[in-house]
Amino acid sequence: MRRRDLLAGLLATTTASALRAAEPNKIYRLAIVSTVADLSETGMYKPLFVELRRLGYVEGENLVVLRFSTKGDTSRYDETVRDAVSSSPDLIFVSGTSHLLLRVKALVRSIPVVGGMNDPIALGIVTNLARPEGNITGISVDAGIEIFGKRLGILLEVAPTASRVGFLCTEAFWNSAGGDAMRAAAHNFSVKVVGSPLQGLAQEAEYLRVLDLLQREHADGLLVTDGPQHLAHRDVIVDFAKGARLPAIYPYREYIEIGGLMAYAIDRQDVNRRFARYIDAIFKGAKPSELPIYQVDKYTTIINLKAAKMQGITIPASLVLRADEVIE
Repeated sequence: MRRRDLLAGLLATTTASALRAAEPNKIYRLAIVSTVADLSETGMYKPLFVELRRLGYVEGENLVVLRFSTKGDTSRYDETVRDAVSSSPDLIFVSGTSHLLLRVKALVRSIPVVGGMNDPIALGIVTNLARPEGNITGISVDAGIEIFGKRLGILLEVAPTASRVGFLCTEAFWNSAGGDAMRAAAHNFSVKVVGSPLQGLAQEAEYLRVLDLLQREHADGLLVTDGPQHLAHRDVIVDFAKGARLPAIYPYREYIEIGGLMAYAIDRQDVNRRFARYIDAIFKGAKPSELPIYQVDKYTTIINLKAAKMQGITIPASLVLRADEVIE
């Protein structure tokens, strides 16, 4: 049995046991700590709230949701986490970056934590995936450094003569191991990285500055990294790529749904539903140390032929045949 299947089985078993321990008439307090500003039920966390509602948690009835955002400002991590702890939640859900989860690990000892993370063992978040010690569990979305080469390879199939590619990422990411991996991938494909990382809090004006710079530096393609803050500005990013007729590859399906060209992506809706099930299990008595960290290992290639036609971009037939989903 594969490790992922084993972990899923253990989670299902633990969740079933927790269901028997549910407390009637309890009001549950959920603190959401994130790097993004929109933590509403209609924003990027909509699938989480939909699944929580399906599981019987309704905000304003038996669920109190306490929202805390760093708004992309890394200097606010500790303050935001302390504010969340002061709100006396039953559970803290952490989303955004592994660095934020690391700050939660350093500052939160007894409150159960469910979080999204890259490689949790390499980062020092846990030492055992099947039985995470301490108060943290969650979902690992870690495709390794190979993800940049994979996405860039797909992009260059669509733009085989490209020699200048922009990577849309934050300055923190650019200066991290992820940035090193992106540049290594570009080197392996003999393309030059152009443009600039996003500075500061990366509001809309900053996205426009960076995207305008890509155009002035004659980028032949665009690769958008996985940063959750990009999702809040996906309209700006996709509109730019369409207007510039620039081949672009995205990390999530949400970009394709508004006219993006293609994505090599995890299923974020499935991930958010799984987060809700972790929250449900802990609310009903399970301990984080009893809930295995789930490892996402399925990526899908999505091609938007309608967008390609509008942009005057030809998608190779070989890529269309390999795609998991084609939008026509």
